[in-house]
Amino acid sequence: MSMFEKRREKLLSVLNDGECICFFSGRAPMCSEDEAYPFKVNRNFYYLTGLDRENMILVLRKANEVTSALIFIEPYDEVKAKWVGPRLKSEEVKAISGLKNVMYLEDFKDYINNLYNYNRYHDTFRVYLDLWHYDAKQDKSAADKFAEYLQATYKNVEIKDIHDQIAAMRMIKDETEIAKIRKAIDITKYGVETMMRSIRPGLREMVLDKAFDLALAYRDCKENAFKTIAAGGERATTLHYSDNDQILEDGTLFLCDLGAAHEHYCADISRTFPVNGHFSRRQKEIYDVVLGAQKLVEENARPGITIRDLNDMVIAYYREILPNLGLEKDVSEYYFHGIGHHLGLDTHDITTTSEKVLKAGMVITNEPGLYIADEGIGIRIEDDLLITQEGCENLAKDLLHTTEEIEAFMNR
Repeated sequence: MSMFEKRREKLLSVLNDGECICFFSGRAPMCSEDEAYPFKVNRNFYYLTGLDRENMILVLRKANEVTSALIFIEPYDEVKAKWVGPRLKSEEVKAISGLKNVMYLEDFKDYINNLYNYNRYHDTFRVYLDLWHYDAKQDKSAADKFAEYLQATYKNVEIKDIHDQIAAMRMIKDETEIAKIRKAIDITKYGVETMMRSIRPGLREMVLDKAFDLALAYRDCKENAFKTIAAGGERATTLHYSDNDQILEDGTLFLCDLGAAHEHYCADISRTFPVNGHFSRRQKEIYDVVLGAQKLVEENARPGITIRDLNDMVIAYYREILPNLGLEKDVSEYYFHGIGHHLGLDTHDITTTSEKVLKAGMVITNEPGLYIADEGIGIRIEDDLLITQEGCENLAKDLLHTTEEIEAFMNR
């Protein structure tokens, strides 16, 4: 049984007789005229199938106490294949996903109607969908639109959200997933080192941004985990600065927050280094405090603790240390984000509404920072931690960390 089959079997276990779950791979929205935005597969669909294609629907169902899984795809189109490349054929879908039952999209609504008829003697027709929203203003997903169709067509339908169940599964990474994250971090390491070799006063931030992308291409990686933050000087004090278009000045620091993705599994790394290759005394002392916070988190991350617990430790540490640096304001003036988040198929990986305690197999980021706008200094150091039975493993331990290591690398 493939890992995708095992994942589907685990999710199927939540179903009662007559119920089903539907996952949609998604479609790229149109951008302008005949051009679409780049397609990004729905990560839950991908997690359950391994398929990275538009306009597919996975259905998991239970009937007569027997579970099954099938997928609906577009039929192969010879003409379209000449223009945009071939769609996956049925046998290819089966080989990748381990799914044995493949049907065409034109039959999907009839199939759902047959499920409804199977349930006609039940009080309800229950369908599970992934209905999670980041915020109330985002566009309707394929699942949202299908829920509206079901409610308009079947009066006794009951729509249930499956998000928490699949999030709980995705929070614990298996060895295959961890290996892909390791690969993404290794590629990211090469990209960061390329930026360190390339940087000099007078360049625009975008040059470093593109140097990272080129480094990824040399490692056969075509996917960034997220849009790169490439911030020089005071711009590094803006947490999600993304213009990446200003001149890098001598004597300032450069902060990059970036990551490669390998088979959609993300790295999330931040490094801060001097534009001219040398830290000033002030830059070094602030950097070392941030590095101390990062070590504190790494020493304490383990099963049974929460990310909030780790963040509270960092705040207490800063509260004690910062006055010694002449930073007398409240800690929140210099450190205004959390210590980390879960990492996986999404950079900010999905979590359940209730599961907060760390467990072995989870991967989280460790990203303390200090941001002092009136001094033009923003520093963040970010690694990715695998929670183990005993504590944690720093998956990014081979990246440069100390000011001495960074200066030696940049000036060799």
